[in-house]
This record gives sequence, C-alpha cells and structure tokens, in this order.
Amino acid sequence: MGLSKKIGIDLGTANILIYEKGKGIVIQEPSVVAIDKNNDKVLAVGKEARRMLGRTPGNIIATRPLKDGVIADFEVTELMLKHFISKVVKQRFLFKPTIMICIPEGITGVEKRAVMDAASQVGSRNTYLIEEPLAAAIGSGLKIEEPDGSMIIDIGGGTTEIAVISMGGIVVSESLRIGGDKFDEALVRYIRNKYNMVIGEKTAEEVKMEIGSAWIDGESREYEMRGRNLMTGMPKNLTISSMETVEAFKENITTIIESVRHVLEQTPPELSSDIMDKGVVLTGGGSLLHGLDTLISKETQIPVFPAESPLSCVAEGTGIALEELENLKDILTSSDML
Repeated sequence: MGLSKKIGIDLGTANILIYEKGKGIVIQEPSVVAIDKNNDKVLAVGKEARRMLGRTPGNIIATRPLKDGVIADFEVTELMLKHFISKVVKQRFLFKPTIMICIPEGITGVEKRAVMDAASQVGSRNTYLIEEPLAAAIGSGLKIEEPDGSMIIDIGGGTTEIAVISMGGIVVSESLRIGGDKFDEALVRYIRNKYNMVIGEKTAEEVKMEIGSAWIDGESREYEMRGRNLMTGMPKNLTISSMETVEAFKENITTIIESVRHVLEQTPPELSSDIMDKGVVLTGGGSLLHGLDTLISKETQIPVFPAESPLSCVAEGTGIALEELENLKDILTSSDML
C-alpha cells in the first residue's frame, strides 16, 4: 500500500495539472489531443497537440475533449489521462495509484460517473472526487475546516465556481458555464462584428493574455494581431486596444458579477460579516484578467484578492486533500458512492 502513488488531477477544460504526493505539480499541459481520423491514432497530446489547433490538414483533428468543465468526449479524455498518468506512474501500473480528480460544483451524477469511469479505465486503485471551489480554497491557503466564512471565485477555462465555505463544506454556491473559453469566443465575435475580420481562438487567447481587461484603471494598452478580412478573404493586420477587450468581455463579466451578488444575498449574515472582514479570494486563469479584482470589489463593496498562484491553486488543493483523506472523507465523493 505504501508503494501506491497518490495523484491529484485538475482535469480542466483548458489545462490538465497533475499533483504527485511528495513532488508537487509534475505535469501542467493543455487539455488538447491531436488524432488522425483515418486510423483513430493519437498523434500528439498536450503542448504539442495545442500547437496544431487551427493548423491541421483534413485528416488530423486537434480536439479539446472537455467542454464547459465536463467530459464532452469520453474516449479522447481517457486517452489523454492515460498518456499523462503513465508519465507519472512509470512502472506501468504495477501498484495502482490512488487518484483524486477535481470536478465543477454543479455537475450531474452522470457526469461524475463519467469522470470516475475514466479514472478506473486508466488503472486507479481508489478514486475520489473533490468539488472545484473546495480544492481552490484549500490550494489558496484558506482554512476551510474553521467555522468562519470564506468566499472563493474560481474562473477556469470552462466554468466559474463561486462558493461560500465554512466548516469544511460549501454553504452557498453557483456554478456558471462561463470561463476563459467564453472570453475568447466573445473576442472572436467582437472583432468579426466590428472589423469584418476573422481571427482564430488561439489568437483571441493571445490577445486576452496580453491586453485583456475587465476594467481600465490607467492607460489603455494595444496589441497587433493578424486575421482574415471577411470581405476580401485576404490576411490583414489589426491593432486593438485593451478598452475594446473590456467591451468584448462585458456581457460575460456582468453575468459573473451578478452571480457573485446572488451568492452573497443567500449567505447567512454571520458568514457575510466574515467575508466583509477577510475579503474574497480570486483563483483560476480567468482571475489574471487585468482589473477583474478591482471591478468585482467595486461592484460588491467587498475586498477581492487574487490568490498567490491562481493557475495551480486547484491542483495543489486536490493534492493536499489527497494527503488529508481521513479528515476530508465527509466532503469527498468516492467510487463506492456512485
């Protein structure tokens, strides 16, 4: 039993992170798989496959098997998990690993079952599921077992999880199918509508990461990109400003802020008072959007703090939870519960 590895997995829509007990995060790669349609052979996984997005010939498809935080393509997810887990468990599953996988808070029993099945197919000895807000809270250093109220907003690639946590459990929460992907799509739409120009989602993601903003509190920045003119079909360069990204993201960010308000309205007064004192912790890749913490704070009148390592909080929290299994059994889903 002591020789069995313990692996925590943040199975994200945009990225997969794997935490190994005693080593920390050992894998951080895009959740992308490239497949040859002619023979269903996997050609590349992770970073290598991501480079192929939007650039492949007809017979090769670069696909992201998770959509909005849940498994959209079971077989491809399984192939991806096998690929990454075999990198961590070198001796071909001589001792089956114990695996904990992080899931969005709002997913159905059927979706939970699919995640469990994927883990058992890749050779898990025992599988546990932990809800994303709890993992994010643990990974960002919040003491979730205390009777104080803590609030977390985790904006991933496919979902936004908003939760108030106290005494080791989620008291009030909302899960939105809005995340970094929806921001990219909004930018693609905005540029098409305003400039009659088509850009790929990879370009949209680059723009978002370079100058993407939720709120401008200083000088607007600019970014030059390349796309295709819809009228002529020819390649075209375009420079856009961070002010325009505020406009493009406005609808999605307004939805997130409305959900934050809704969660706060449902929070018991004693916990609300704790949150006012301690503030809200912002995690996930979406939390890196410039000015988002300022805007949420301005709209809710509550201090908002980005986590120290927002991209790895969920994976780290999943790994820590794995090491604290005995204390956390009540808040986890295990394979024998489904």
